Amino acid sequence: MNEHHVLGISGGKDSAALAVYMRQTRPDLDIEYFFTDTGKELPEVYDFLGRLEGFLGKPIIRLNPDRNFDFWLREYNHFLPSPQTRWCTRQLKLLPFEHWVRPMLMAGDIVTSYVAIRADEDYREGYSSKHQNLKVRLPFREQGVDKLGVSEILEASGVGWPEYYQWRSRSGCTFCFFQQKIEWVRLKEKHPEEFEQAKAYEKDALEHGSPFTWSKGEPLSALERPERTLQIMKDFEERKAREEKRRPVNPLRYELPVDLDDLYGCDEGNGACVVCHK
Repeated sequence: MNEHHVLGISGGKDSAALAVYMRQTRPDLDIEYFFTDTGKELPEVYDFLGRLEGFLGKPIIRLNPDRNFDFWLREYNHFLPSPQTRWCTRQLKLLPFEHWVRPMLMAGDIVTSYVAIRADEDYREGYSSKHQNLKVRLPFREQGVDKLGVSEILEASGVGWPEYYQWRSRSGCTFCFFQQKIEWVRLKEKHPEEFEQAKAYEKDALEHGSPFTWSKGEPLSALERPERTLQIMKDFEERKAREEKRRPVNPLRYELPVDLDDLYGCDEGNGACVVCHK
């Protein structure tokens, strides 16, 4: 019986920090790092993966779905994925992982999957294993590593943060439905072609009767109107100022700057996928 150690990289800060942490604390483990590539990721994600591979000293295995987003969109009657119907997570993230580890499990091997859920994320649950030989470990929760700890790991290693965190709170597809409205505004600024593609997907879906838009209750064509864009930016800045004022000052501990998750959490966007954005 062989034992395999696997760790999924999403392109986000937490999974990258866990990869660095495991490389530093458990160099005895031959961990296989993998990234499930939907083909719809942010360009900055691919740049960050290359930087992370340089630190790890080994390639990150790319798992590509057998069928792409466009195929599954047609299969789901052109209905967009949503927090209520996360078919993108199932078909483009979970299934490729399950197909990859299946031969290992069928051979009777033990597979330990390390998942980057932090100690300060009591509301999140990891991947639920359906096979007795697939074990899930949460090292950050076990060792008490929180959001600040993740930042310290990335900065101390020299890997740093993915560049998209300057304007967005998560990795995942360019048109992830968990984005907040200010993130859609910034996507249009940073990657106008991707924004236009998201609009085209949404228009097609609505024409086929989809009950969902990318941003809850508001199509992108309305969100991008100049007056609406200005209102979203104004609301964001006001909320950010309130959060900064509300925060207690702790002189004994460095605090991270206010980010989008601090402002909205699970309010606007309704949370996040366990697979994609971490």
